[in-house]
Amino acid sequence: MDLNLRKAILSNIATNDQEQLEATIVDAIQAGEEKMLPGLGVLFELIWTQSDEQDRQDMIEALEQGVKQSSST
Repeated sequence: MDLNLRKAILSNIATNDQEQLEATIVDAIQAGEEKMLPGLGVLFELIWTQSDEQDRQDMIEALEQGVKQSSST
């Protein structure tokens, strides 16, 4: 069986507006389920590819802070 997970995820959100996309992200994080991680990864990939260098640097800095905070708890 040939399953293209990325295409399936993108197809599922293709018609979502900003509010729906935010709800998808919030729900996935709050649920904390491992099965949601690939979808979040696809969404992050979209954000990353649409961002300029400054936005990418900001994301890396935020990620670094988040990693430091989560490792100290």
